Amino acid sequence: MFENARKISLTLVLALLSLPLASAHAAPPGYSPFLAQVRQATAPYKNIDVATQAGWIGRDPFCVSGPDGGAMGVHVANPALIGGSQPQVSEPQVLIYEPQADGSMVLVGVEYVVIADAWDAQHPQGPAPSVGGQLMLKFPAPNIFDMPSIYVLHAWAWRNNPDGNFALWNHNVTCQKQPLPAFS
Repeated sequence: MFENARKISLTLVLALLSLPLASAHAAPPGYSPFLAQVRQATAPYKNIDVATQAGWIGRDPFCVSGPDGGAMGVHVANPALIGGSQPQVSEPQVLIYEPQADGSMVLVGVEYVVIADAWDAQHPQGPAPSVGGQLMLKFPAPNIFDMPSIYVLHAWAWRNNPDGNFALWNHNVTCQKQPLPAFS
């Protein structure tokens, strides 16, 4: 009986040793190389003060809420990066922050922006611009951003989005914590 248990144990050990070993660099579940690259490139800007010192500016601290829940957040752009050329994953044009009740901001995602007229003039037959294989969405003017026609792509690198990493609105982002301005 002891011999049978020993044979079974030896068989189990040999079976386990024959299994492929997991790589020390194996990606965790839900891992996205795109979002990992965004997080690496934007980690210094988790502090909005660092972002503003590096040339990122907000037109106003207005938090963009979604039509049926969720939000986009507060957009802080780097005008030097906005143009009509193909954007790179590691160089988003806009940082997206969620306002907090204490007035601080939490980085939740990024947005890629391409001026549509410039892109369309260079690519009259298409295609639309893309970032890391993700197609950008065209927002004709006039639009909610008060900008000329633009192509955009959101990447929710710092806040999970139940609707997908590249959805326009994020139901896990809210504008409800933003302090209201005082009116006189």
